[in-house]
Formats: sequence, structure tokens, C-alpha cells
Amino acid sequence: MMRVSLRRVRLPLVHQFRTSSHAKRFLEHILVTFEAADGTVGWGEIASPSGPFYSAETVDSCWAVSRDFLAPIAQRTRWEHPAELAAAMSKVRGNHFARSGFDVAAWSLFAARSGIPLSRALGGTRSRAEAGVSLGIESTIDELLAQVSARVAEGYRRIKLKIAPGWDVAPVREVRAAFPSVPVHVDANGAYDSSDMSAFFALDALGLLMIEQPFAPRDLLAHVALQKRISTPVCLDESVEEVADLATALTLGAGRILNIKVSRMGGLTPALRAHELARSAGVPVWCGGMHEFGIGRAANVALSSLPGFTLPSDVSGSDKYYARDVTTHPIVCTDGHVDVPSAPGLGWEPDLEFIESQTVDRLTVT
Repeated sequence: MMRVSLRRVRLPLVHQFRTSSHAKRFLEHILVTFEAADGTVGWGEIASPSGPFYSAETVDSCWAVSRDFLAPIAQRTRWEHPAELAAAMSKVRGNHFARSGFDVAAWSLFAARSGIPLSRALGGTRSRAEAGVSLGIESTIDELLAQVSARVAEGYRRIKLKIAPGWDVAPVREVRAAFPSVPVHVDANGAYDSSDMSAFFALDALGLLMIEQPFAPRDLLAHVALQKRISTPVCLDESVEEVADLATALTLGAGRILNIKVSRMGGLTPALRAHELARSAGVPVWCGGMHEFGIGRAANVALSSLPGFTLPSDVSGSDKYYARDVTTHPIVCTDGHVDVPSAPGLGWEPDLEFIESQTVDRLTVT
């Protein structure tokens, strides 16, 4: 039988991050470990937000669902391939963030026991992942420009700017004027009313790489209408929680780019299916992030090595968010790329002593 452990870990952010819905100065994520009978350990991360703003899930809800349902399922299920455990966990409806941590732990264990890096287990083909960076809403445009300048100097290949009603066209125009050759895209996190698309018509003239999730997740028809009226590609994020959502969006023409986010889709297993579906449809994809600690970030790096990930992913270096990460060595971005590790399993070693010092709650199922 497999030993399943949960640790609720808190880390402070080096810089407050603000989106259209909320601001945060620290994050609590749940680390999941699977320990096999031979002593091999797989690690996963539940990178849910603390509050129900990005999705309905929170750290508290993920802890409860993990404790009461997912951990018992994982502990009693015999599986050879992670997809088999994912099938068993699919009995739990929704709760994608919670399921993602268990799915990544399964893939991490599978790769470690197979003696291969996670990227190879997933079918990755690249030795480096092209990295973009996500910047939050700042108090002033000057502060935003300073943040962009610092990230451009660090070599990031794409800048994502969070926008919200009242903080959109003016700051984005200033960034484009100051950095005309840097690929820029904007992310609304569904903050706009589909009855007023005027801001997006203005943004369409600024030469953006994409406009991400302008409207509410289920309002696919509004995304269809906007994409028909602008030349800038619309990118879907929150709208695609299940692979079936992606199939619907592609059929409708709701966007031309997809953000594949491991946490949002319930893990690497459904992320792989989304990658294949998007690739077969000729839709470029990139890997979005949820300010993951090093465990979840390592999974994102591995996923970003797959051939369909042709746009810079949110796999920025650990130091962008945390003074110290949960791995013994931080994930480092050099010249706009993160190296895909060749070591078996995740490729980054968890820092057990530091993790224990930052753990605020724990549970083990045996």
C-alpha cells in the first residue's frame, strides 16, 4: 500500500501581486507526497488560490476534499500508469486544483520509478522551456513600467500584464510605447462585461500577442463575438477546465490560443489530452501558472517541453515570487529560458527541512 501525505505550506511573496479580483502578499499551497513500498517518493502541489476568486476552489476546500476523498482513493488504488489513478479520481467531480496535486504526484512517482525525467515521461522534446513572466496591477503606471523594465532586463521573452476595468488601455499603451519590440499580452481573468467591448477594440490596435480571458468563464459566446471583431487572438484560460470544454470552444471559434494550466485542468493527465487536441486543431498553446512553489513549477517546466507549446510559458524563475523556494535549488531563468532537467522524476529535489519549517498543517494516510 502507498503512503499518502499532505502538507499545507505557507510562503511570503517578494512583491504583492494584484489581479482584477484581489491582491496577495503570501500563498498557502498543499504539497502532496506518495511514498511507494520501495521507498520511492513522488511529489505534487495543489496550487489553489486562498479565496474563491479565480475559481470556486480554495486552500480550505482542497484540504477537505484531499483529506476526505482523494487521499483515501490514492491510498487504496493500485495503478501502474498515472492515467489509471486519474481515472479513479475522476469519480470526484470538479475540484480540479485538488486533483491536480495528486495527479502530478503520480506522474512524479512514475517517472522516478522508471528512472526517467518527468519531461520524457510526458513525451517532451525540448531541453529548454521558453519563459514569459506575469505582472500584476500596480498602483501607478510608472511602477508598472519599472517592473516591466526589470523583467525585460532579465531576459524574459514575453510580458503578461493583468488588466481590469479602469486599468487597461492607458497602462498597456505606455508599456507598448516604452518596449515596442517586446511581446506583450494582457489577461483580464474574466473581469469584463460582454455588453461593452470598447476597451478590447482599443487594445486591438496595440499589437498584442493575445488577449486572455476577457469575459466570464462560461460566456463562450461573448468570446466568439469578440474574436470575430478583432485581429488579436483571444486566449482562453478559466473557460477550459475539462477537455470537453476545449472541444466546445474550438467548435465555436471562441479563441485562437489556449493557456493549458495544469492546476486548472486537474493535472498533467488532462493537460496532455488538451495539448494533443489543440495541436491537432492547429491551436498554439502555452503553460500558465498559479505562482506555484518549486514542485508545481517543475511540473509546468516538464509540460512546457512538449512540441505543441510554441509560445512562452509562465515558468519564470523562483526568485520572481519567492525569496526561498521549497526545492534545494531554485528554478532559474537564464536568457529567457528554463532548462528542462534530465534527472529522474521532477528534476528538482524538495528541501525537506525548509518545507517542514514552513508547514502549518499536515496529514498522513497509510
